[in-house]
Amino acid sequence: MALVGKKFPNLEVNAMNDMGDTFKINVFEEAKNNGKKVLLFWYPKDFTFVCPTELHAFQEALAEFEKRNVMVIGASCDTPEVHFAWLNTPKDDGGIEGVTYPILADSNRNLANQLGILDITNESYNEETGIYTVEGDNVTYRATYLIDEEGTVFHEGINHMPLGRNVKEFIRLIDAYTHVQEKGEVCPANWEEGKDAMSANRKGVASYLSSN
Repeated sequence: MALVGKKFPNLEVNAMNDMGDTFKINVFEEAKNNGKKVLLFWYPKDFTFVCPTELHAFQEALAEFEKRNVMVIGASCDTPEVHFAWLNTPKDDGGIEGVTYPILADSNRNLANQLGILDITNESYNEETGIYTVEGDNVTYRATYLIDEEGTVFHEGINHMPLGRNVKEFIRLIDAYTHVQEKGEVCPANWEEGKDAMSANRKGVASYLSSN
């Protein structure tokens, strides 16, 4: 079920930071109570291959997100202890040493289940044995959520596991949404900060198309 235009789930999840602190994060409250946008990105597993490239890419762009009043949060279904071990593994060894934003440790999968982003190909229950079976890795796809200052989702996207994300596209989307919030204009295809936007009516569309 699409979450765009709806409130992000109001749920606390364990998290870990680079200092080794375990604490709780409620993504909805982080946005609403602090008046910030939030970028929440999920990845399948710690100590894998595509995942560290993404975590480092978000870290490299962290100043750009913070300049836009955006909090970046990573997330997977690993435990806080596994996150901390990965945070202390050098980049040259496939680790994420140097990453400073918090990482959710949704090891009970409460939030991932609510979002419907787990890799579960089939579920079955054997009444005779009482055994519940899950087929699939039961880890998350590369899901990304952009959440505004009211806790409302304004973008969501899900990549299959082999496909890494383009961090610059999320900056573009945040700029576009902020422009809509501040100017009341809509942003056409391939819009970037500094380019013309347009009024949401036929005259505005015609004017934009004729000048581009």
